[in-house]
Amino acid sequence: MEIVIVGAGVIGLATAWRTAAGGATVTLVDPEPASGATAVAAGMLTPVSELTYGEEPLLRLGLASRDRYGAFVAELEELTGLDTGHRTDGIIEVAFDADDLRYLDDLRRFQDSLGIPTEALTGRECRRLEPMLAPGVRGGLLAPEDGSIDPRRLAPALLAAAERLGVRVVRRRAAEIVIERDTAVGVRLDDGTEIRADRVLLAAGSWSGDLAGLPPGTVPPVRPVKGQVIRLRARTPFVGRSTRGLVKGSSVYLVPRLDGEIVVGATQEELGFDTRVTAGGLWELLRDARELLPGVTELEFTEVSAGLRPGSPDNAPVMGPSALPGLFVGTGHFRNGILLAPVSADILSAMLLDGPVPEVAGPFTPGRFSPEVHS
Repeated sequence: MEIVIVGAGVIGLATAWRTAAGGATVTLVDPEPASGATAVAAGMLTPVSELTYGEEPLLRLGLASRDRYGAFVAELEELTGLDTGHRTDGIIEVAFDADDLRYLDDLRRFQDSLGIPTEALTGRECRRLEPMLAPGVRGGLLAPEDGSIDPRRLAPALLAAAERLGVRVVRRRAAEIVIERDTAVGVRLDDGTEIRADRVLLAAGSWSGDLAGLPPGTVPPVRPVKGQVIRLRARTPFVGRSTRGLVKGSSVYLVPRLDGEIVVGATQEELGFDTRVTAGGLWELLRDARELLPGVTELEFTEVSAGLRPGSPDNAPVMGPSALPGLFVGTGHFRNGILLAPVSADILSAMLLDGPVPEVAGPFTPGRFSPEVHS
């Protein structure tokens, strides 16, 4: 089996690694592997904290992926000798005012109804866990089984693992899907070179619908959702674990690394393919972070960046065979690409290799957007 994967973000990289491990010959096409949204992401592994009402299938997918992470990382680090910054010390979510606390209380009750373990905290208990929190923080939740990973370490490790298993990386842009007899048989690069394959996986994030040659309706629409992220550095311990906060209904998070880096994010802006960093976006993040952790303004500033999350029409992943024979889709992971990498790689590699597909994949096939489903 010869497979071409278009896109070397975290989903394409993880799938290339697992598909090559399954015995396929894999070519990965991307002008800048391990860049894009993956390089901007903070890397929280938090299906519980990201949970919203009506998204139980996505919660189950997230839990399945989080629970795979330990073995996934252990295998990856053993193969490559590279550290990924994986942490399993829980995530705390705190409320700035009474309205924010009511929202977290409602969320905790919803999580309890689904059997998801979270612990309610008073303001004093929040500050005992994270002493730098503001005195006025009303309370919060602890998700003890959540954690984080450093995407800027994870992605290079995945690339190294893929290459170790013989994946060929072509640092060019895929310009067109090659179709013969109504079947995808490969891709044409921007220099005119053709790469033939038995199957093609489109995992190009927000650009997944941009390839020429795709018949209308082949790929569900995927839109870019901009996120701006600030990176700071603490010379002494500042936050001990990933900390999310609600500040007058607005969400902000701080994700610490063991080397002192703290990632603050992230805005959510529907502005098309706009990756400009704006004063307003930075002000919004620092304003809310400062309400929760007043000392944040004393930290060293190191970087600001903006990435484009791929959002599907229902903001859930799209994974499976497209309407075009030979073409598979693995995109639309929106805010959860890093979290969902292990389970998505299992799902997509199984589909590409005709293996048993994990049951949690059922709600996320491209077919859910077809007109017949809604007729």
